[in-house]
Amino acid sequence: MALIQLMLVLATVVGISDSNTIRIKDDTGQTATVKLVCIDIPKETKQQYVSAGIKKLKQLLPSGSPVVIRSVDQDRSERTLGEVYVDNRSVNLRLVEEGNAVVERDSLYYCEESKTQFLIAEANAKNKRLGLWQQFNPVTSRNTLR
Repeated sequence: MALIQLMLVLATVVGISDSNTIRIKDDTGQTATVKLVCIDIPKETKQQYVSAGIKKLKQLLPSGSPVVIRSVDQDRSERTLGEVYVDNRSVNLRLVEEGNAVVERDSLYYCEESKTQFLIAEANAKNKRLGLWQQFNPVTSRNTLR
């Protein structure tokens, strides 16, 4: 079993940049941009579903709300790549469960310990035709983070 380096950041939400990117202020007062890993809203998705995803993210993470970030890496733009938690619950996973995002297979290795949960959540949302799954078959993107 490999040793996993885990970095948890206590932070406050400053704002929502887009459907899977937020701005935070950490407990030292530094601001940062966090890209939510393991999820995506495909670029080809109809605008109404993108807007619904942003609205849901704003609902889950209103400005000023305390969060814990499981920071896993940084991308080329120096954004923190991470999983966001509120009340011990993954916001990333919740977005997939409710059909507001799909699983991004290219970054799923960042969520290795909860990979199965993400895939099951996506399958359930798809079967129930929740959120963006109301479209016949949203195209998943293959964005790379590095």
